[in-house]
Amino acid sequence: MKAFKVCYVSSEVVPFASTSQANGLAYTAKSLTTALKDMDQDVRLMMPKYKSINERKYVLREVIRLREVEIKLGEDSKTANGKTAFLPNSKVHVYFLAMPEYFDRKGFYSDPQNDKDYPDNAERFAIFCRGVLETLKLLYWQPDVIHCSDWATALIPYYLKTLYKDDDFFKHTSTVLTVHNFANQGQFSAGEAAKLDIPKAPAGGGKSTAKNAPALNLLKIGLEYADVISTTSQFRLDQILTDPDETHGLNDVIQSRKKDLHGILNGTHYNVWDPETDKHLFANYDAKSLSQKEENKARFFEELDLENDPAMPLLAVFPPLGEAEGEFAPVLDALKEALKRSVRIFLMGNKDAKLNPKLKKLAKAHPGKIHFFERYDKRFLHLVIASADMVLMDADSADGYPHQINGMRYGTVPVVRKIDGLADSVKPFDPKTAKGNGFIYESHDQADILKALEAALDTCSDKKTWSKLQRSNMRVDFSWEKTARQYLELYEAAAQK
Repeated sequence: MKAFKVCYVSSEVVPFASTSQANGLAYTAKSLTTALKDMDQDVRLMMPKYKSINERKYVLREVIRLREVEIKLGEDSKTANGKTAFLPNSKVHVYFLAMPEYFDRKGFYSDPQNDKDYPDNAERFAIFCRGVLETLKLLYWQPDVIHCSDWATALIPYYLKTLYKDDDFFKHTSTVLTVHNFANQGQFSAGEAAKLDIPKAPAGGGKSTAKNAPALNLLKIGLEYADVISTTSQFRLDQILTDPDETHGLNDVIQSRKKDLHGILNGTHYNVWDPETDKHLFANYDAKSLSQKEENKARFFEELDLENDPAMPLLAVFPPLGEAEGEFAPVLDALKEALKRSVRIFLMGNKDAKLNPKLKKLAKAHPGKIHFFERYDKRFLHLVIASADMVLMDADSADGYPHQINGMRYGTVPVVRKIDGLADSVKPFDPKTAKGNGFIYESHDQADILKALEAALDTCSDKKTWSKLQRSNMRVDFSWEKTARQYLELYEAAAQK
């Protein structure tokens, strides 16, 4: 595989800056670049220098040649200051563009006091996009690929093919745009276009560019101009190609670019999520020593001061971040029905807190059967995954932990809704053929959810079949390295454009 120079650009990167609304944006930036670097790719990250980023904690350093990055935007000229640090526990260089006028604010996109978007967001992220390109020139580092993420960086492909089209420095630079959230598009008044050096509607069709629509749509412009486009699962890609409602008004441009669209599932870090080496467990184990999984459960229950019944399956439920109470209600109703069976349920609260009061109330109504936990430390999470027999997920996790994937490595069988990355990673288990790796419900209907839960519980009661399923799941590869290899193929495709 060819070695690439990759400039990965994101408005959020863990651990420096992240929001729960970003659908994995910040975690992908960290994880993919780390995996690429581990595969000897020359990868560098670029992001804004937000006020909240602790320069001392992350050891940000001045870069002499980046002390004054001149950036032109429209009729204005601004100056940025470039700083650098390493992504923690990696060799990935991160460059931060410091522009106090634009990024020394309490929020990344909106004012946390009133939750209103900053009125100059279009200008803020357009000047960041221009700043990325000017920074690369000052570094004398010519990337083969600039990998952009969501609307905040979507103008980079446009600028490369318009303002920088005759610049020899970028003559061999291609672009990839990854979309995590098609609903969040970066839409602004058409009057902003000239300020962003978009004097007229970009070529390439569509109905939401500057010339012929009331809104300026930055994500749409990126979709029109990027060489290659990706989203976070093949299932998600199939959805947006077949259901116009899933595109949130972007169907025309998506259909026009369908040959350049790819679905790539995010992976996990097996150096962190591996029961053989997990330092958080009471007892380490692998597919040949599954009895130690029960040892973890017994000692974990003892620590929690809960009575452990080895014959009673444990189901860990991870509600989606930001999901409204009504949307999750069918799952909770199905869980209550499942209590008629022999099962104990751990409801895992999340920092979003919208559902936490409802979860707490449900646990209080079923003492000894349902337990609610509002804990977020890594040790607790690892012990839950290792101790549970099953993990239920109703939507992809936005907290950076693909619990259905991590669970499989720990012999914890997934029960999931057929949606996004969950659908890519979990296939229906057939006890007759032993094919598949979990249990799926397709609709957000109580009866459908309960059917999947009961199928999982029935299979769990057949210890021989269940043990084979666990062992098979523990050998499946969902690593970030596997994901990174797919992106390298994407970079190769972009280079051929």
